[in-house]
Amino acid sequence: MAQKARIRLSGTSPVTLDGVCTQVKDIAVKTGVNLSGPVPLPTKKLVVPCRKSPDGEGSETWDHWEMRVHKRLIDLDADERALRQLMRIQVPKDISIEIVLTG
Repeated sequence: MAQKARIRLSGTSPVTLDGVCTQVKDIAVKTGVNLSGPVPLPTKKLVVPCRKSPDGEGSETWDHWEMRVHKRLIDLDADERALRQLMRIQVPKDISIEIVLTG
């Protein structure tokens, strides 16, 4: 059985996340390795409620600040050439990429 690379991408902007996914897809097509994904994983919503008035006077009105973390999962065959090109991808600073090799 061949080794596989599982790539987990996460970031706050879905547009830049999909851009990185397209780069990974292009590498897979160029090198001819099998690719499955990108699989969109559930979006994590981080919500922070806070009072609008700082002094506590007036009616209780709340602001809800929210940050969404989008995630994608890509599986591809761990070909040496493909992995070398994967390491060269320019990943934006707000996107985190995690590559795990599985047997």
